[in-house]
Amino acid sequence: MAVENKRCTQRRERLWAALNAMDERCDAMLVTSPHNVRYLTGFTGSNGLAVVTEEDTWFFTDPRYTFQAAREVTGRVKAVKGGLLEHAAAIVAKKKWRRLGIEQGQLTVERMETLRCNSSKRQEFVCRGGTIEMLRMTKSDEELGAIRQSVDTNSKALDAALRQFKPGVTEKELAAEIEYQMRKLGAEKPSFDSIVASGENSALPHARPSDQAIGKGTLLIDMGAFQNAYASDMTRTFFVGSADKHAKRIYAAVLEAQLAAIAAVRPGVAAGKIDQVARKVLKKHGLDKAFMHSTGHGLGLEIHEPPRLGKKDKTRLEIGMAITIEPGAYVENIGGVRIEDVVVVTPKGCEILTPTPKELRVL
Repeated sequence: MAVENKRCTQRRERLWAALNAMDERCDAMLVTSPHNVRYLTGFTGSNGLAVVTEEDTWFFTDPRYTFQAAREVTGRVKAVKGGLLEHAAAIVAKKKWRRLGIEQGQLTVERMETLRCNSSKRQEFVCRGGTIEMLRMTKSDEELGAIRQSVDTNSKALDAALRQFKPGVTEKELAAEIEYQMRKLGAEKPSFDSIVASGENSALPHARPSDQAIGKGTLLIDMGAFQNAYASDMTRTFFVGSADKHAKRIYAAVLEAQLAAIAAVRPGVAAGKIDQVARKVLKKHGLDKAFMHSTGHGLGLEIHEPPRLGKKDKTRLEIGMAITIEPGAYVENIGGVRIEDVVVVTPKGCEILTPTPKELRVL
């Protein structure tokens, strides 16, 4: 716990250095995103917020978490009854902090009104949403270790689930087996609802598992786990019974695009450039219009974090970023192929964390 507290202290120092470097300075920062609260304080419960200053941290939660917060959080811990925002605003008013940084994307109109009603008339709110997320993009060695473990568990869960697979089981049944195996292997929960899409359903990039029996043809599985709070994400496309020439052609093109995008990952390259590389390969094969989402995204405490590997993202990749590379091609009424790995940006390029093979596989 002492090591985790030290990490959180260092993260808060980095936050304050980032805030001080901005044109409009803050006297304090109100942190309401559950993921950012965990990142800065170490709190693993479901109800908490923090007011962070350069010298101190006030953490608010409800009485259910009195003992837990005392164990996990450094700073001034307050287990209070009633709305946490009202108590946070009272501290801000008492300390006469005039300029309060807020995560505007995390505050509903109702919550913002609550904050205003409980603040002084001279209170100024400064939008600082996204600041902590930018700090979270680059992972520490400890964070990367947690992601590696999550990725490894995710791959083992797929292997275990496929050993139980038989043609004729439904998409829902296979999804349930995948998530059971994740938990059995140590994951806290899936990082998102597992996608199991067979046949024509695989042409839907975010298909929901249905009662459809899995028969001959394409089988797309997109799955991820949360382990030690960190996410993993992987997609593999299989063929049940056999793969025809058309399916093989699409699979080969998507795999070529994925490998080209991975080869382009290195420090200093814009996230959008990775997307361009993948699209260029698919265009060569006449499949550019069949690729309808970005090439990847960051992941960590959340399954989707910055940067987004999309056409217009100018974020420069940095050493320690954990990102997915997941091009795909989807043909309506026929099926789709997506191949996805988690990679970490390294000084000379990137390291692929996902151990599951990618060659075309027939079940």
